[in-house]
Amino acid sequence: MSKRRLKTVTRTQGNNRALKDGAVTLPDFVLDFEEVNPLPRAFRAMVREQAYDVCEMALTTYITARAYGVPITAIPVFLVRDFHHKSMVASAMASLPNLKDLEGRRVGVSRGYTVTTGVWARAILAEEHDVDLSNVTWSRSDDEHVPNWRMPSHVQDLNGEGSLDEQLARGDLDAAVGVVAGDATRSLIADPFAAGLAALKRRGFYPINHLVVVRDDLLAEVPDLAVQLFDAFSASKKAYVADLKAGRISDLTAADKTHLAVMDVMDDPLPYGFAPNADTLDSIMHHVVSQGIIDTAIPLEDLFATNTHGLVG
Repeated sequence: MSKRRLKTVTRTQGNNRALKDGAVTLPDFVLDFEEVNPLPRAFRAMVREQAYDVCEMALTTYITARAYGVPITAIPVFLVRDFHHKSMVASAMASLPNLKDLEGRRVGVSRGYTVTTGVWARAILAEEHDVDLSNVTWSRSDDEHVPNWRMPSHVQDLNGEGSLDEQLARGDLDAAVGVVAGDATRSLIADPFAAGLAALKRRGFYPINHLVVVRDDLLAEVPDLAVQLFDAFSASKKAYVADLKAGRISDLTAADKTHLAVMDVMDDPLPYGFAPNADTLDSIMHHVVSQGIIDTAIPLEDLFATNTHGLVG
């Protein structure tokens, strides 16, 4: 019998390369990969139209979508992780002797307020620098992937003249999250990579950005798909980590370099499965509620296909 073909989107990166080039396959399914650039367009299409069978998705986009009843469910495959001390900048025109001085000011947000990078950046401001996030006006430069999302009172559209970058350059905005320092800005945190690595060593802070989601109707029809996807993504990731450890990857990307640094702290820089990531998932759920993105925490187990709860890869 021929395998069922599934419309799939995931951006090519080290940990899924073996799956995308066919070195790893699923027993009963063929993943027909579509390339979407920029990738967030696929998040929006999956949330709003369930446009794919299987799709990579930003973590807080997914949590928000679930809170608003979008019929998709994740598997605990966490494709992208990163340090986000780098993901917040100050305008070169701004005087910010202390990060707590952000309180009472207007701070830009790259794209939507629910973007995962921004959530983690704000979490760092709150946890490490005691910034009262509710006392900052967050000015988003775009809308959210989830339609009809209810914007908290301390969030507004960017407005003003010009783009986020232009407003930062003029000093109309004091700072922004979801942005990496450039000519007209400076990092809010000195030596952000070292700060991110230190946070991992000190408190296990290693943010998850992307996971994998599947349409609910498809999982209801073929429940074993969740396990087959988990196993295939895990096999691909394990091949990548083995290559990293053996020094077989010569042209290192920024993500590869981060993973190598993480391996000085933990053996696997991309653990898959619910149990190994429960603390990080609990952290993001706390922050999406405290930042006003959703009203009530979703039980973490409810986010993932039931037959994947005990899997580790």
